[in-house]
Amino acid sequence: MNRNITGEQRTARLALAAAGATVVLWASAFVSIRSAGEHYSPGALALGRLLVGSLVLGAILAARREGWPPRAAWPGIAGSGVLWFGLYMVALNWGEREVDAGTAAMIVNIGPILIALLGGLLLGEGFPPRLMAGMAVSFAGAVVVGVSMSGGDGGSSVLGVLLCLAAAVLYAAGVVCQKPALRHGSALQVTTFGCVVGTLACLPFAGRLAAEIPEAPLAATLNMVYLGVFPTALAFTTWAYALARTTAGKMGATTYIVPALVVLMSWLVLDEVPGWLTAAGGALCLAGVAVSRGGALRFRGRGRSTAVIGRLRR
Repeated sequence: MNRNITGEQRTARLALAAAGATVVLWASAFVSIRSAGEHYSPGALALGRLLVGSLVLGAILAARREGWPPRAAWPGIAGSGVLWFGLYMVALNWGEREVDAGTAAMIVNIGPILIALLGGLLLGEGFPPRLMAGMAVSFAGAVVVGVSMSGGDGGSSVLGVLLCLAAAVLYAAGVVCQKPALRHGSALQVTTFGCVVGTLACLPFAGRLAAEIPEAPLAATLNMVYLGVFPTALAFTTWAYALARTTAGKMGATTYIVPALVVLMSWLVLDEVPGWLTAAGGALCLAGVAVSRGGALRFRGRGRSTAVIGRLRR
């Protein structure tokens, strides 16, 4: 009995660590996209990133001999592959050509609101009052960010905001597709084949990628490889591992930590600091996390729920 409880607690701690790794690596992705996007077009960068991710994940899958996922997992894999791995990455890459990395992260993070709504409607997760209140606060922060970016040079900023909003919708739809697939396939299987589907969806950009690789500086290409190995192959797998052990809404809320990390990384690496109004919107996003995560973060063990571990902190 004690051994079983210890095993559940260990699983819960691993899931929390996986969520933390995802948040940090996804934050770094916004900075790398901003840097590599100066030399690679949105579609080419998405395809290059997904090709690298697919190769790494395929090698790990083969080494672990997990094989093909069950047939029941494929609808979710296909949906998340096209919407999240494919279209989302193109929209995000394009959006980051128009707005800075920190602002892009803040706008994209209205996605968790949509995840909570879709999860409640389609996945039967319900609408916990604290979670919904936190989402409302974070949504207000996203609105402030959007307003702060709608001025300045006009059209280009508005275009960037709209592209990042589109990325948020695609992100939410992809997560809701992925969640049911994890009931049938492992996190590695669902991530690997979702990445492969996304790669196939981006193949129309193969010509652009082939033309841009010889012209791009080595640093930009290394950034693309980094995106494929860490924020894609590793972070999407750790995300799926944690998502399989909690609700989509609660898991999505943890990503509201991403904008604060992106602002810090952008300042350190790219010398980009959003204006005070944008920063205020980001603070509201984080306040929403504090509201929605006022209780303990719960991850499920194999057969039953395990209450664990306080809020996700840095």
